[in-house]
Formats: sequence, C-alpha cells, structure tokens
Amino acid sequence: MIARIWHGRTDLSQADAYLNLMQTVAIPDYQATPGNQGVYILRRLDGEQAHFLLLTLWESKEAIKAFAGESITKAKYYSFDKQFLLEQEPEVQHYEVFATP
Repeated sequence: MIARIWHGRTDLSQADAYLNLMQTVAIPDYQATPGNQGVYILRRLDGEQAHFLLLTLWESKEAIKAFAGESITKAKYYSFDKQFLLEQEPEVQHYEVFATP
C-alpha cells in the first residue's frame, strides 16, 4: 500500500468553505478511482491560516497514475483550488505503508 500526502493552505476565513468543497467534490473523486483504499482530510488552524493535509491510500503506483496521471509526484488540483489556496504546491509525497489500523 502507498500513502500519498498533499498539503495546502488557505486563509482562516475560507477554511470551512474549502473543507466543504474538498468533502463534496475532491473526496468523491478520490474514492471513485479504482485502487483507492482510503482518504483522510486533516486540518490545522494556525493564526490567520488553515493547513490541510490530504492523506490518501492506494493499492499501487498504477492506481495513483489512474488518478493523478503519469507523473505521480505532480499534485492534482481542482478548478476551485485557485480561489482558496494561498499557493499551489507542485508536488506531493509518497510513502510505503507497513502497518494499518
């Protein structure tokens, strides 16, 4: 199993609206991709900003490619991201998973 970790930041005032879009648009897209084995949204409020980590679990690199494209380290963004995110980080992180709940 492979964990894919994406990070993004919004202004604090837009954190709830962004979370709602993640839950209603992005998460169903992840979950509909064959080979996706789980999605977690993490949020940390920090002063006037909100940090989001999206942790997704995948059965293989091929499953990630089906979701993200041939270059699996490239971050995938949605049309609404530009109006919320303070920057669009170009890459994501991948880790092998050795233990699960």
